[in-house]
Amino acid sequence: MARNIRVGITHGDINGIGYEVMLKALAEEGMTELCTPVIFGCADVAKQWIKMLGIEGFRFSPVDTAAGAEPGRINLVDVGQGSSAFKPGEVVAEAGALSVAALEAAAAALEAGEIDVLVTAPICKENVQSESFSFPGHTEFLEKRLGGGKRALMLLFNDMLRIALVTTHLPLKDVPAAVTAEAVERTVRALDNTLRRDFAIDRPRIAVLSLNPHCGDGGLLGSEEKEVITPVVEKCRQEGLLAFGPYAADGFFGSGRFAGFDGVVAMYHDQGLAPFKTIAAEEGVNFTAGLPYVRTSPDHGTAFAIAGRNEADPTSMRHAIFEAVDIFRRRAVYDAASANPLRRNFVERGADKTIDFSKVDSEG
Repeated sequence: MARNIRVGITHGDINGIGYEVMLKALAEEGMTELCTPVIFGCADVAKQWIKMLGIEGFRFSPVDTAAGAEPGRINLVDVGQGSSAFKPGEVVAEAGALSVAALEAAAAALEAGEIDVLVTAPICKENVQSESFSFPGHTEFLEKRLGGGKRALMLLFNDMLRIALVTTHLPLKDVPAAVTAEAVERTVRALDNTLRRDFAIDRPRIAVLSLNPHCGDGGLLGSEEKEVITPVVEKCRQEGLLAFGPYAADGFFGSGRFAGFDGVVAMYHDQGLAPFKTIAAEEGVNFTAGLPYVRTSPDHGTAFAIAGRNEADPTSMRHAIFEAVDIFRRRAVYDAASANPLRRNFVERGADKTIDFSKVDSEG
């Protein structure tokens, strides 16, 4: 029987909807059979949220470190006292410091092997900034803290759509200069790799979007398509990747053409995330691909406007937990199958199956 995956979950901003969606998701039947949850949060704040939300029978087990987490229980590593900063719906400086404390503790636990995967609740990017934390988001922090020199790939996905971003948290005015041939090619190759390794797609078809409206209208609206994006797509195709495009984003999503691809490369944040969140609704997951560790999160923010009203939908958080476990398992299967180049394996979802090719005809 497979070992229960240890899922670290950071509480995010204590005054947003992070605790609400986390507690609701973890309260669902069978969650502790799927994984061993380890919350990195504040015990005093968690108790207040449980009481306010009226989640009957919810219990967590305090542990000093994630190494002491017990299967079959919801465990909590306390990162500090938060009662004085507990003001649902408000931006409080102390809450930002607690967000960072949870993230740092979880990152250390990942490095130490005390947890297997990380799921992060939303932070408020305004109140986490300090001399020791100057990152625009989780993705950039995790790239520097856990990347080991590797580049992170921001990937949003659900069952129908997977979108990777060439640029992430940049002002729109800075995007064109950042859409270089190197950046586009790196993103296409990283997406191809993660689709194979983390999603068990053997020959992924990747669509690449244009930067400008109408693919630049032959240069009338911009030259990036001719000079940067199209040459990259052609180069990748020549080297065996199934990359296609560029496609104008409006028609690509409006016509449903995305359904014919395993992954999509968008040039900037809102080009990819606006259609994705419309299509994925509450089921979207944010995955930080390309790093040695698996990290997912809900695809929404702190939602201060509804914090404390018991109106937050835990669906995205639930999917983030499920997908972190699934990606961890698929990655382990892929890595095991790829470790010995002399073995010939087919990687199937959830299983590593060695094939006897003497019993397979040429059409296989």
